[in-house]
Amino acid sequence: MTGHGFQLEHLGLTRREMLQRVGMGFGMLGLAGLADADVPKLGTNPLLPRQPHFPVKAKRVIHIFLNGGPSQVDTFDPKPMLDEWHGRELPKRMVTERPTGTCLRSPFEFQKYGQSGIEVSEILRQTAESADEMCVIRSTQADLPNHEPSMLLMNCGDARLPRPSMGSWITYGLGTENQNLPGYVSLCPGLPTSERQNWQSAFLPGVFQGTHIDTRETQIEKLIEHIRDKSLPLDQQRRQLDLVQQMNLRHAQARSNHPKLEARIQSFELAYRMQLEATDAFDVSQEPKSIRQMYGPQLQARQLLIARRLVERGVRFVQVFHKHGQPWDSHEKVELHHRRLGRECDQGIGALLKDLKQRGLLDDTLVIIGGEFGRTPLVELPRPGFPPMEISGRDHNHYGFSTVLVGGGVKPGMIYGATDEFGFEAVENPVHVHDLHATILRLMGFDHESLTYRHAGRDFRLTDVYGNIVRDVIA
Repeated sequence: MTGHGFQLEHLGLTRREMLQRVGMGFGMLGLAGLADADVPKLGTNPLLPRQPHFPVKAKRVIHIFLNGGPSQVDTFDPKPMLDEWHGRELPKRMVTERPTGTCLRSPFEFQKYGQSGIEVSEILRQTAESADEMCVIRSTQADLPNHEPSMLLMNCGDARLPRPSMGSWITYGLGTENQNLPGYVSLCPGLPTSERQNWQSAFLPGVFQGTHIDTRETQIEKLIEHIRDKSLPLDQQRRQLDLVQQMNLRHAQARSNHPKLEARIQSFELAYRMQLEATDAFDVSQEPKSIRQMYGPQLQARQLLIARRLVERGVRFVQVFHKHGQPWDSHEKVELHHRRLGRECDQGIGALLKDLKQRGLLDDTLVIIGGEFGRTPLVELPRPGFPPMEISGRDHNHYGFSTVLVGGGVKPGMIYGATDEFGFEAVENPVHVHDLHATILRLMGFDHESLTYRHAGRDFRLTDVYGNIVRDVIA
């Protein structure tokens, strides 16, 4: 062929690329018949809605992530024995991350709510008004008493390695119902660093990564930067984008459809479509005054109202961080800090649950409330060489803590599992984070062992090789 003046370079191919394409061609013909027909092809929209394995109970998720480790014995797991043993060494040895001392009773009153009689702390009174809708899992367990690995475990199913987040897995499996908004949104005030790992897509296509919104901003132009192109009308932008995307597709096809190129192509499309609806979705000033007053003026309230507006517009997964960092990390002054944190989020969470119910959304919206671990029933002691601290806080505790599930096919008005008499470790029906993930996926219509993605020669899943569905909490 070269003798007739024909060169592979004229086709934009090297000899190596030519051999790769010819050699793989026959194999790909066979693979085409075996491949899942639902897997999006290059140039198609991977966020289009798809069917799960089973009939769904929950169509969408709001994950209210109380990052930092809220104390279970000060929120959803009252322990009268702490009053009896306050200021004394407990008869049970407890292995803790840092030096701890005597028993520390809860400074908060608990009260029974609703017909279910679920007991909830005074710092979450308005949340507790929806007790009859809640399933309180008091026996959640993680692997480590450290923030970063436990946050990764709760959000991504692995405490050490880069893995796709739960929101990415669910969006990958189901797509999303609104093509003018991201399928997965992470509302986190501030400019996070390590937190970004908690909404990563890792080896899943980049289009399934969470879209971070810094909710400290209130003006739409700052909340979502460059949301509008003021220099061109939409029809001209569309023609311009079509030309760019034609070149992008040709570029990607010449490079074996690299997933990062595909993610970039999809990001251009989504950015264009967001101009049509994002401004409206994030503008809470459009809500009636009565609704805004119900949620309250706090930053958390505005986040939660945005979350409701997003899910009712078809966004599949919304993650609501309390704040950047670890705000619930009360190593000292647990009464002062937990009370303040309760004031910041209680009215908003209570309003969200009522609002979803009155709109008919709670039945198929799963709301998850909790942190990455809990806290010890023992007081934390100062450490030599560290700044002095007031002896009135609690250390990290991953052995037993509370997670609340509401709506989305969960049995309402029930308590599942239990910690010991001091609230330190799960002793009845322990629910590991992997079990929690398996259950959430089942509520979304998936067999957690079958929702997989091929990467590096093996099939990966959110629950890795673990996880048992907690069927007793599913309605």
